[in-house]
Amino acid sequence: MKIKYLGTAAAEGTPALFCSCEICEKARRLGGKNIRTRSQTLINDDLLIDFPADTYMHVLDYGLDLRKIKTLLITHGHDDHFYPFDLVYRCSPVYAVFPDNGFSKKPLELYLTRNSGKIMRPYFKKEKVKRDKNAININYIKKFKSFVSNGYTVTPLRASHAKFLDPVIYIIQKDNKAVLYAHDSGYFPEDSWNYIRQSKIVFDFVSLDCTSTLKDEAYEYHMGLKACCDVKSRLIKEGGANKNTIFFVNHFSHNGKTVYDDLKPLAEQYGFNVSYDGLEIEF
Repeated sequence: MKIKYLGTAAAEGTPALFCSCEICEKARRLGGKNIRTRSQTLINDDLLIDFPADTYMHVLDYGLDLRKIKTLLITHGHDDHFYPFDLVYRCSPVYAVFPDNGFSKKPLELYLTRNSGKIMRPYFKKEKVKRDKNAININYIKKFKSFVSNGYTVTPLRASHAKFLDPVIYIIQKDNKAVLYAHDSGYFPEDSWNYIRQSKIVFDFVSLDCTSTLKDEAYEYHMGLKACCDVKSRLIKEGGANKNTIFFVNHFSHNGKTVYDDLKPLAEQYGFNVSYDGLEIEF
């Protein structure tokens, strides 16, 4: 399985849009891996997780080919994870031509909770979009109910985040590989822990929310590095991970009080890799 982090920041990016704090100034000065766009991740070139306003930038900078995407998973409806206006451009031949050149138009399978899906309606209504049958299939998901999409078995679990959006984290399985993708979320709710334990899945790859990075008290809504360590320890203790599991921290804010260059050696002490925009991992 191949995973590519396209965007690794929280809502405001790093450096944040209008910010002159110490962390944002340091990121500007250092550049490189310290610059982060809004959260998005690609699996095997055909499954995309989240659809922020920075998607087009990821197309230009990292070779993201949206024509190849068959499955789009949305974690929740905050606009740094779901910017549905740009999906309008898939729905009409005025915006998107699909000639028979290996990219014949087939429906994009979009998966999200019904509460998060509500934010799509104003965009599509405003543009008076009439979706053809080969544009987008909207699939409303339920927590703890698995589904199959283009060869992936996907299970949404309850996230500890903005409850009104009914947010989820995802278990994604294919070809005897299992990924736990946990953004945005604080320390997992107990029903999610129960599902992980009862499923007996051993994850090959785990990506954890670390928005609050150096804030030891961060367990609700988002996590810091300390909470990520507790999640890792519990996963190992309850059999969801082992010595071969690859652990990453991801989704960072300037409010976490650190940049990539400083966080990397600290996170490595606790057995975590640190994501950055454009990073690709194959396992």
